[in-house]
Amino acid sequence: MTRKRVNRRNFLKTTAAGASALTLAASSYAKVAGANDKLRIAFLGVGGRCQQHIDVVLQMQKEGKAVVPVAVCDVWDGDPLLGNKKGRGLYPSAKRCGIKEDDKEHVSKDYRKILALKDVDVVSVATPDHWHARMAIDAMKAGKDVYCEKPMTRTIAEAQAVVDTAKDTGRVMSVGVQSMADPTWREAHKYIAAGNIGKVMQGQTSYYRNSSVGQWRYYPLKKEMTPTTIDWEMWLGHKFDVNGVPLGPKPKDMPFDRAVWAQWRCYWPFGGGMFTDLFVHQTTHLISAMGVRYPARVVGAGGNYMEYDGRDVPDTATVVADYGEGCQVIISATMCNDTQLGELIRGHLGTIKFTGGGDYMKGFEVYAQNIAGGPAKPKQGFGTPVHTFENPKSGNATYALYENFLECVRSRNRETLCTPELGAAAFTTVNMGVLSYRFGKVLFWDKEERKTRDVDPGWARAWEKRSKERGKPSHIIGWEAGDKGSTLTPPDYQKLEGPWKDGQDPAASN
Repeated sequence: MTRKRVNRRNFLKTTAAGASALTLAASSYAKVAGANDKLRIAFLGVGGRCQQHIDVVLQMQKEGKAVVPVAVCDVWDGDPLLGNKKGRGLYPSAKRCGIKEDDKEHVSKDYRKILALKDVDVVSVATPDHWHARMAIDAMKAGKDVYCEKPMTRTIAEAQAVVDTAKDTGRVMSVGVQSMADPTWREAHKYIAAGNIGKVMQGQTSYYRNSSVGQWRYYPLKKEMTPTTIDWEMWLGHKFDVNGVPLGPKPKDMPFDRAVWAQWRCYWPFGGGMFTDLFVHQTTHLISAMGVRYPARVVGAGGNYMEYDGRDVPDTATVVADYGEGCQVIISATMCNDTQLGELIRGHLGTIKFTGGGDYMKGFEVYAQNIAGGPAKPKQGFGTPVHTFENPKSGNATYALYENFLECVRSRNRETLCTPELGAAAFTTVNMGVLSYRFGKVLFWDKEERKTRDVDPGWARAWEKRSKERGKPSHIIGWEAGDKGSTLTPPDYQKLEGPWKDGQDPAASN
């Protein structure tokens, strides 16, 4: 398998910025500077996913690591009958963490009280999506470091606001895409950057599931979920905003409903369905491996083809993202079939096929291309791999990602395994898919303004122009100045190409 040169400065220019670790004033982080000083962690939104965050911190405590849970926040009292079990809700979670339930300073339904505590160093945000941005921004402004569940935010504007706050405050933040703890994606990126598969053309990924009750309807509704035990107005968030945009609807527009509360992923005001809940996982690690970030153009398609149960979000969807570097990402899923599309990155010289699944991939295999000089039938199967990477890691990826985050907190290194900059790029991709699907538009990314545009008829024309200028130095990102726009070897008869002007054969001069 031959290698082609790839200009890393250009093709990989959109990779995560290699900014140096930011050093804060001693007074702002003296409490976490010592390797043996305990990092004091508060949990905001102690639902199902946050129970796994608590698991990790309690396990670290058991292992003698310098961490301790000190505060919890949730708008629901929780089910007192759950006792010490992994129950969602304020008081059961306080009990799990060893915090007295009547400690009104450290056990609260108002997250602002928790952020005001001087004995909180780190905040874990695992609320529904519509609260992620506001809580993360407020936490960083309060001098806390943040581990925020994916998706990082609910809107693209919120994602940019979080990125700006992280930079302005110098706080350490990690986005909870646990697959980023898997070295498979970093090894694939190194392999691609070395030019081993030539010009990267396309990446594909999928997240297929099947459910007999409807996706996210398996979160149980309980009689204990009432307006008495749940601060519904606080949860909706209509009195809070990010840059002037309210987080959620008013109670008069969204009356209390147990299903909306417990199964919020089914409704647009609070999340983005499979686009943002599931696609973000796959998109984050795939674009990280490919070395791209923000797409230039995105189309979202799909529909609610079977799960007719009152939900807003579709049960089948596909996002196609085109990048200015000259490649494409396809993300697809249905919640009514569990056969995966598979994860691949296709280059002109080779294909990377990712194997396995779960918390960690098994690794990847690389297959060479048979580049035909004429018409060829589609190849069946993959053949024999020319290169294999076997992933040495296993175990709990959430633990590993959390461990990396806490190490970065201690060293004041903002370059966590999943930075807010990467989180924003992945979320923007899938959310552009949401907007395209919902409003019937092709969405374009304005990298200068950092927001979407609805119309750009020049996208296809620009690529056509580059094709016609193939004899001139290419402007396609990813190739060195002086390289041609194409690496193809034209057959001799292609010299007969060209328009006949004034009836003259253009080949007559050849």
